Amino acid sequence: MPTNQQLLSKGIKYIAGALPCLFIGPPVLYFAFINKLQPLFWLVFGIGAALCLAAMALLFFGLLTIMKSLFND
Repeated sequence: MPTNQQLLSKGIKYIAGALPCLFIGPPVLYFAFINKLQPLFWLVFGIGAALCLAAMALLFFGLLTIMKSLFND
């Protein structure tokens, strides 16, 4: 059962794209919750939430792509 190398590299790229979002999103959300009374709260909160959601989506699609490459689905 050979591994599809092109599909595997695509999945690794998805996961590599998720890594910055994983490390940037939670601190941005924390910063937003610390400064709830600031006028830019909703903007910072939206950016942090979008980064966290993007990290989850990229990880999901990356793992799905890697599984497809390994098991030839």
